[in-house]
Amino acid sequence: MAGLLPRVPGGERVKGPLLLGVRHHGPGSARAVRAALEAAVPEAVLIEGPPEGDALIALAADERMRPPVALLAHAVDEPSRAAFWPLAEFSPEWAAIRWALGRGVPVRFIDLPAANSLATPLDRDGNRPDHPETPRAALPRAARPARRPTGDPEWDAVPDPGWDAVPRGSEDGRAADGVRIDPLAALAETAGHDDPERWWEDVVEHRGGLGDGDPLAPFTALADAMHELRAAHGPGGHHRDLVREAHMRLRLRSAHKEFGDRVAVVCGAWHVPALRRRTTLAADRALLKGLPKVKTEITWVPWTHRRLARHSGYGAGIDSPGWYEHLFRAPDRPVERWMTKIAGLLRDEDLTVSSAHVIEAVRLAETLAALRGRPVAGLTETTDAVRAVMCDGSDVPLDLIRDRLIVGDALGEVPPDAPAVPLQRDLSRSQRSLRLRPEALERELELDLRKETDAARSRLLHRLRLLSVDWGEPFEGRGSTGTFRESWRLRWDPELHIRVAEAGSWGTTVRSAATARAEHRALGTTDLAGLTALAEQCLLAGLTDALPVVMRALADRAALGTDVGQLARALPALARSLRYGDVRATDTTALAEVAAGLAERICVGLPPACTGLDADGADRMRGHLDAVHTAIGLLPDSSKTTERWSSALHRLAARDTVPGVIRGRAARILLDDGRLDEEEAAGHMSLALSAGTPPADAAAWIEGFVGGASGGGMLLIHDERLRSLVDDWLTGVSAEAFTDILPLLRRTFSAYEPAVRHTLGELFRRGAAGSGGGPVRPDAPAAPGFGPGLHGERADAVLPVLRLLLGTGIGTGTGSTDDTSRCGAHGERTEAGA
Repeated sequence: MAGLLPRVPGGERVKGPLLLGVRHHGPGSARAVRAALEAAVPEAVLIEGPPEGDALIALAADERMRPPVALLAHAVDEPSRAAFWPLAEFSPEWAAIRWALGRGVPVRFIDLPAANSLATPLDRDGNRPDHPETPRAALPRAARPARRPTGDPEWDAVPDPGWDAVPRGSEDGRAADGVRIDPLAALAETAGHDDPERWWEDVVEHRGGLGDGDPLAPFTALADAMHELRAAHGPGGHHRDLVREAHMRLRLRSAHKEFGDRVAVVCGAWHVPALRRRTTLAADRALLKGLPKVKTEITWVPWTHRRLARHSGYGAGIDSPGWYEHLFRAPDRPVERWMTKIAGLLRDEDLTVSSAHVIEAVRLAETLAALRGRPVAGLTETTDAVRAVMCDGSDVPLDLIRDRLIVGDALGEVPPDAPAVPLQRDLSRSQRSLRLRPEALERELELDLRKETDAARSRLLHRLRLLSVDWGEPFEGRGSTGTFRESWRLRWDPELHIRVAEAGSWGTTVRSAATARAEHRALGTTDLAGLTALAEQCLLAGLTDALPVVMRALADRAALGTDVGQLARALPALARSLRYGDVRATDTTALAEVAAGLAERICVGLPPACTGLDADGADRMRGHLDAVHTAIGLLPDSSKTTERWSSALHRLAARDTVPGVIRGRAARILLDDGRLDEEEAAGHMSLALSAGTPPADAAAWIEGFVGGASGGGMLLIHDERLRSLVDDWLTGVSAEAFTDILPLLRRTFSAYEPAVRHTLGELFRRGAAGSGGGPVRPDAPAAPGFGPGLHGERADAVLPVLRLLLGTGIGTGTGSTDDTSRCGAHGERTEAGA
């Protein structure tokens, strides 16, 4: 095979295959490829990529196709076995595709088919078992790239100098293809540079990839350099490339027969020496013989700049996709335009940035580039200048600039008629009809379920969550306290396309797939809490067809359940689900029957289940107690259940064998519900804090009764009798016992709000106003800081406002005799109640 031929003057055609070795995702490389194709005018363009994508190349000319995009290939029978081939606007491959389509030149992919690459078993280092891996220690320093940790094990990447796919990852978080030579590092080291990225930008990206007016000269020089590296290091420690390159040569031979010598090949520069090397057809076929195959499907999917970034785990990724896109798009003066973008971003964030800042930042960046010997200011210089001039030396605004501009949040678009699994098509239709546009940047969405469109959006998001397509995540927003409101955080990531492909095995529409998945989970779940959570999900998702199957499984499991803790964990989800019947117009009759049955069994089994628990078990049961109490209050027509629950709580509060934290919590629930008057509550507290009760048990009772999570601080502030009991007990505890119970008391009172703790401290410091905790007399001596009694006129002043709030009529003022008499009576009741 011929090597690169020099350019023929006048833009005439050249003879022999034109091998354009590139570094992927580089603006200078993309411009150089475009210039070389314009000069050579080949009759066919071959590109490193999966041949299955040939049928999809024409879509790249569609006006609705906007990079970044990626080819997604996955195994039909196992969609989780998938790989992406990303393309950005500044990718040389994309530039070559667009050039060829714009001129009617055939363009094809020549890499190893996805059917083979997805089926080929790889060991932990990414090698085929029949090819030994070159030990890392045997490689020169430049050929020993650091084993960088991947941020997301789902996106471990092939660290290939060429445009390799992004496979779904390895078990131990290492790059899927293990250790291999880094050609850029080797070339940079040879040139005397310790930073390969900076060296490559200086010689290619910032210079536009052109050299001395000859568009082919950079490719000739790069091919020669790679030839020396391959001669020294062979495949660079990874023999899978030998198989890929054998297939590339076969495709190149076929193209040569069809189009002659006028063929251009755009591939990773690392592969150019292998494509120039003369081999026999039989040798190449021998390397490909016996490769396993798997049936695959391939399509275009949107990609994001964040997934092009190296920190996402993409081995062929770059550090600054947004910066590279800017360099590719800027017609001139890229530094000035970049500083203007940054100024606009900072101004949008209400930061003061003037035109003078922009001018000074440009000057500083250019000065730094000159001092550092760089041809033009790069990202490092512009970032340093922005930090010094626009950010006042702070890295906080720089984090925003890195996220929004240097990396960027661009999300590509794919035409609706691109091939896709039926489930993806149905999802796309739903997204368009509901005006839910997938976006790479996270955003919040508030839904009002009383509106038809918002209710449909909610159902779609919940159905996708059932299918493990986590496009949206619900959260408690400021306005989502009612049952008719929901708050979501939405963010679309490219890997969700794989999740959709996986979920396609359950059905062709989102609704049918979610229904089938829910029914399958119901039949395979034995945990009662899991079934109740599934029933709740089905109601939220509006899956009425799946609900009967889930309810039958739930009823069968509940009939056999004897663990009160498990029953208590299951009931809250059922009770929450019953609320959605009104808002979502879902029939919840069967659900209500199961919930009522669970509540009855909990009421019967809870008292004996709380006996003899240790401290950890008592804490867990206290949580169940709160959850069940809230759930029973949500059940429809629950008067009988509420009475049984109240009776169970009375038994818990009075049973000595029950841990103190549970007895205290039961008494508090009864007090809050009005089923235990203040005298009875004081009696329970007096008994729990009596001298015969161990201090630890007494402290546990206090935690259950006035624990911070239950609003006990306000109760102690307003109920002097209970406060006096706590005060008397605490002052009577011995010094030794006080040390033992101090951690428990600290945990109880530290949960209060600071203002509540401060008020309680003041009240305890002043002491109780009454000696026995009885009613406060108007003529009783006042505590320091308080008046000697109630002030009638000030008390009367609130009556008109109270009448307005209660809807009992508007008073005439505080001077009326009737008002005064009513105030006097009210004042007496207030004193007694205090």
